[in-house]
Amino acid sequence: MSAIRRLPPALARKIAAGEVIERPASVVKELVENALDAEAGEIRVELLDGGKSLVRVQDDGRGMDREDASLAFERHATSKLAGEEDLDRIATLGFRGEALASIAAVARVVLRTSDGGRPGTAVEVEAGEMKGVADIAFPRGTCVEVRDLFFNLPARRKFLRSGTSELTVAAKQLTLVALGHPAIRFHVAHGKREILNAPAVAGLRERVFQIFGKDVLDRLSDVGYADDGYHLEGLASRPPTGRPDRTHQHFFVNGRPVRDRLLQAALQQGYRGLLERDAHPEAFLFLTIPYEDVDVNVHPAKSEVRFRDSQRVFSLVARGLEASLRGGPRVKEVAPLSGPLPAPPAFKVEEARPAPLFGLPEPEAASFRPPRVLGQYLSTYLVAAADEGIYIIDQHNAHERILFDRFWEARKRDQIPRKAPLLPILVDLTPAQAIRLETERAALDEAGFRVEEMGGRTVALKEYPDLFGPDAAREAFLAVLDEMEGEDKGDRRDRILATLACKSAIKAGEPLPREKMEFLVAELFKLDDKPLCPHGRPTMILIERGQVEKGLKRQPN
Repeated sequence: MSAIRRLPPALARKIAAGEVIERPASVVKELVENALDAEAGEIRVELLDGGKSLVRVQDDGRGMDREDASLAFERHATSKLAGEEDLDRIATLGFRGEALASIAAVARVVLRTSDGGRPGTAVEVEAGEMKGVADIAFPRGTCVEVRDLFFNLPARRKFLRSGTSELTVAAKQLTLVALGHPAIRFHVAHGKREILNAPAVAGLRERVFQIFGKDVLDRLSDVGYADDGYHLEGLASRPPTGRPDRTHQHFFVNGRPVRDRLLQAALQQGYRGLLERDAHPEAFLFLTIPYEDVDVNVHPAKSEVRFRDSQRVFSLVARGLEASLRGGPRVKEVAPLSGPLPAPPAFKVEEARPAPLFGLPEPEAASFRPPRVLGQYLSTYLVAAADEGIYIIDQHNAHERILFDRFWEARKRDQIPRKAPLLPILVDLTPAQAIRLETERAALDEAGFRVEEMGGRTVALKEYPDLFGPDAAREAFLAVLDEMEGEDKGDRRDRILATLACKSAIKAGEPLPREKMEFLVAELFKLDDKPLCPHGRPTMILIERGQVEKGLKRQPN
C-alpha cells in the first residue's frame, strides 16, 4: 500500500492559507494591498475584536465585473501576472493571486464590487466553498468583509493573541502602508473608535506629521540621492541627535515596506560618526530600484526582499545618507534653563536607605565596608579594589540595578514619587501607542504616569516619576508604552520598571566625580542580588587576587 496520498482539496486549501494568513493583520495587509493595486484614492478599514471577528476593507478603486469577482476566489487566479516572465519584474503589491482564496479558506467572506457599470456583484464564500453570487447596487470600488477568522481551524484560532494585541499589530501594519502612500486617504476604525484618520497629503513630511507628530518631524532631515537608475529619498535623523532604540527605522522598496538587515547596516554606516553615543538614527527611507533587480517573492508575506546587486544597494543607502547629511548643522538643540539647577529629587522608599541616589553619603555601619574606588575607566567603568580582588563595574548597569530595586520597593508600597510640570507635556502617539494607552491606564498610573487626552492622538502628561526632567519623562513614557505590548501581566510590570530604571540611570561615557563613584559602588554592594541589571547584563566582573598574582609571577603572602 502506498504511503503517499493526495490530500483532500479542503485540507490542501487550509495548509496553503497558512503560508499567507497568519493573523488578522495578514488579512488587512493583503486586502489593503489589493486596494492599492486597484488605484484606490481612499481606503477604509474597520476591525472588531482586533480583526478576529471582522476585517472590512473598502476602497474606491477600479472594482470588478461579475465574471472577475467570481474568478478571484479560485486558487492562483490573478490579474497581475500574465506570463512567467512577469515574475522577474513584479510591479504590484498584492501579486500572489491566491490571497483571496487563502483568506476565504479559513474564514467567512463576502465581497461586494463594481467596475462602475450596473449592476454590481456580491460573492459569498465560506471555508473555501462558494455559497452564492448575486447582482447588487454598489458604487465603483470593492468592499471585502472577512468574519470569524480561523473558525474552521480551532487549533490555529486559539493561538491568536488578545483583541488588543492583534489590533496593535494591525495598526502598525496600516501605519507603514499609510507612510508609503501619502497621496491616498486612510481611515481605520475599531468598532466605533477611530484609530487613524489620515487624509491625502502632498508628501512624506506631511504624512509623518499626521502619524508621528511635530516632535518627530522636527528631528528629521530630507534625504535625496540617485545613482544610475537607483534612487533614494525620504527623511532621516538630523545629527547629532538620535533615538535610544531602532523603533523608527522604516524601509520601503518600490513602495513596499520591508525588513532587511542589509538596509539596517547601510543606515548605521551612513551615520557613522554623526550621532551621539548609544543613539540610533530615525529613518523613513524609500528606495526605487528597477523591478528586475529585486526579488519580492522571497517570503509569503512579501515582507522580505532579495537584491540582485546587494553591494550597490548598500552603497546607495550609505552614500546617499552621507551626501545628504554631512555638512549640515551638528549642534544639538537644548531648551534654555531658567533659574538655578534643580536639586536631586527625593526618592523615599524606606528609612534604612538614603533618599536621593546621588545625595550625600550617610554614615555606614561599622560592619559594612564596600570596595575602595580607584577611579573611572573610559568614562564608563568604575574600578574598585577589595581583599578578594579588583572589581570592574559598569556604571550604567549598576545604577540601573539600584534604581530598579528602588522602583520595585516603591511600587510595592504604592509610593513611586511623582511630580507635575507647570505646563502639561504634550505627546503625539502613533496609532499602536494610542491603542495601548487606552487599555493600560492602570499600569501607567502604577508606574507614575498620569495622562489626559487632548484630542486625536495627542495626550498631555500631567504627572511623571520624580527622577525625570520633562524631556526624559516624555521619552520614558513612550518607552514604557512600547514595553506594554506583551501579554504576560506580571513580567510586563517588571519590564516597565526596568525601562524606567534604564531611562533614569547614568549613561555610559559620562564622567563622574569621586563622591558619585563611591556612592554608586556602596549602594550596589548593599544589594543582596547585584550580579545582573534588570535586562540581564552583568553589573560587574571580578579579577581575583590570585589571577593578578599569578599573572605577575607574585606569590601570595
